[in-house]
Amino acid sequence: MAAPAGSATPAAPAKGSEAALAAALADVPELARLLEVDPYLKPFAEDFQRRYKKFSQILSDIGENEGGIDKFSRGYESFGIHRCADGGLYCKEWAPGAEGVFLTGDFSNIIFALTFEKLQGGKRKNFNFHIPPLQKMSVVITSKSGEILYRISPWAKYVAREGGNVNYDWICWDPEHPYKFKHSRPKKPKSVRIYESHVGISSHEGKIASYKHFTCNVLPRIKDLGYNCIQLMAIMEHAYYASFGYQITSFFAASSRYGTPEELKELVDTAHSMGITVLLDVVHSHASKNSEDGLNMFDGTDSCYFHSGPRGTHDLWDSKLFAYSNWEVLRFLLSNIRWWLEEYCFDGFRFDGVTSMLYHHHGMGQSFSGDYNEYFGLQVDEDALTYLMLANHLIHTLYPDSITIAEDVSGMPALCSPISQGGGGFDYRLAMAIPDKWIQLIKEFKDEDWNMGNIVYTLTNRRYLEKCIAYAESHDQALVGDKTLAFWLMDAEMYTNMSVLAPFTPVIDRGIQLHKMIRLITHALGGEGYLNFMGNEFGHPEWLDFPRKGNNESYHYARRQFHLTDDDLLRYKFLNNFDRDMNRLEERCGWLSAPQAFVSEKHEGNKIIAFERAGLLFIFNFHPNKSYTDYRVGTALPGKYPFFFTDSDAAEYGGHQRLDHNTDFFSEPLEHNGRHYSLLVYIPSRVALILQNVDLPN
Repeated sequence: MAAPAGSATPAAPAKGSEAALAAALADVPELARLLEVDPYLKPFAEDFQRRYKKFSQILSDIGENEGGIDKFSRGYESFGIHRCADGGLYCKEWAPGAEGVFLTGDFSNIIFALTFEKLQGGKRKNFNFHIPPLQKMSVVITSKSGEILYRISPWAKYVAREGGNVNYDWICWDPEHPYKFKHSRPKKPKSVRIYESHVGISSHEGKIASYKHFTCNVLPRIKDLGYNCIQLMAIMEHAYYASFGYQITSFFAASSRYGTPEELKELVDTAHSMGITVLLDVVHSHASKNSEDGLNMFDGTDSCYFHSGPRGTHDLWDSKLFAYSNWEVLRFLLSNIRWWLEEYCFDGFRFDGVTSMLYHHHGMGQSFSGDYNEYFGLQVDEDALTYLMLANHLIHTLYPDSITIAEDVSGMPALCSPISQGGGGFDYRLAMAIPDKWIQLIKEFKDEDWNMGNIVYTLTNRRYLEKCIAYAESHDQALVGDKTLAFWLMDAEMYTNMSVLAPFTPVIDRGIQLHKMIRLITHALGGEGYLNFMGNEFGHPEWLDFPRKGNNESYHYARRQFHLTDDDLLRYKFLNNFDRDMNRLEERCGWLSAPQAFVSEKHEGNKIIAFERAGLLFIFNFHPNKSYTDYRVGTALPGKYPFFFTDSDAAEYGGHQRLDHNTDFFSEPLEHNGRHYSLLVYIPSRVALILQNVDLPN
């Protein structure tokens, strides 16, 4: 509405002014809480205001035009193909750039017999014809230029590749006896201990393992190891196996290379029966460039689901980028989230490639120094950020116990703050600097030159009230071209000197002791959750390389040799035992859900780190050869401190048994390193130990 003649339009408050701050606080319900936690965000209050208002407006528009996000996120109930009560099928597709849309398959010898009726908004539908189950189908697009294009429906629930075929086929999956879930979802764990998993590589055999194999053989191992959450990678269908599941072609289809959709449901249900939360590694940051069996050029144009032109291509990943501002793209992605929650009963998601989504530069060529200006302004893709807020809103509204994790290397402030504060709404972000630090130390520094202060800084450098998942290494470090920590530490000697019948070599001894210490200090100090990639817990001896032309399509490195931990004559069992007991101890004590640790010592000369968390006293001696008797360590409380956790030097963990577990330590009122009490301990070289005050009241 125009201002009355002779009057002036009120000027908007100047950016960063008190008036602008007040306006932002008025518009965002809990922004004051966020700014109280981090007052350095005050100059950017308007950014939070704008983001929240955009989220709220789209949510309101969805309510007005679609009957609410609940209905809007059920797109899979109408789009694609659905069987009607009379046995016929109902079909609907969105293809705004197409001249004509048809359906063909094994059921019809006449390609254009089944023609879609054109509706508004580029949507097309067809009613009531019969297709027997397990028949191949294709959407046939006639483009405006006259081309005839065969496509798989973006909403396809099952696709498979036969024999040596290059492309996948869309198959009508309609089992006579669909799987029925028997077990309820677990409650959200207070402490999240994640086992990052890939079904296809979960066998020691040189082949693609199955959902059935994972259910029967790997889930019991995960349970025994003390992990309460698994993160399943490469489940959304991807035509290229070697992409590790990050080049998605069919977003609603569970990968058929591992088995049927019903077998995946059985896997999730079995995990639930063990009390294990199951997360899906969801890829909404980009999509495969495939057209015949992917989303690209679905309607004959480059702008159906993606940005048109150069903006629609990720130069580094050679993939397509979603147009998050498009109404039908929002429907597609939000419905995809709901599909995996409802149809397969997943308990949440790890969102891949969030950094690429958040910024127009996709994080390429950016160092992210921590300057807050890097996280706000024109470089931020607020359409993508709004989508992430909508996704988190949907997930946590449908299932409050769900977990969402952002893979964001940039460290965007408030990404893991509540949406009501103007945040992104994620529960956790991955602490991606930690594995890089361990690799850097092992590659570039002698043990005696490791900087204790820098280690502590890396492990504790996280935003208050934004939770982090800490990890010493993930699948990224296992891939060919890099090395796992075990391989960096022990390299070729892992093939020759891991037998318990042979004496320790210096390399193997160092590798086993440091492997345990690195994992424990990361677990105890690095975050509010912990993650491990499958096999790394026992020091898997080889990297990960999927079959591809460069390795003659070999499966030799696309496997996990779990049998190595079952061999009593090999030292892998020691690392496996330590990982198991470390997780079980956290289950008892809950340090991941406790406030951040108080670090009382990070001594460079002695190579000692000591800290307290969850009522436990952790002491690490990283010195390669110096052991200390009567070493004074500060503590907050008086009392008796017996051994609580069998130390890393114990025999069952491949240690040298230098500590007497019948020893009790007593603190005395002698101030040390800022703590009112202290105690004297014996701490051998390359050993970690945990003590607990048993005089504390229950």
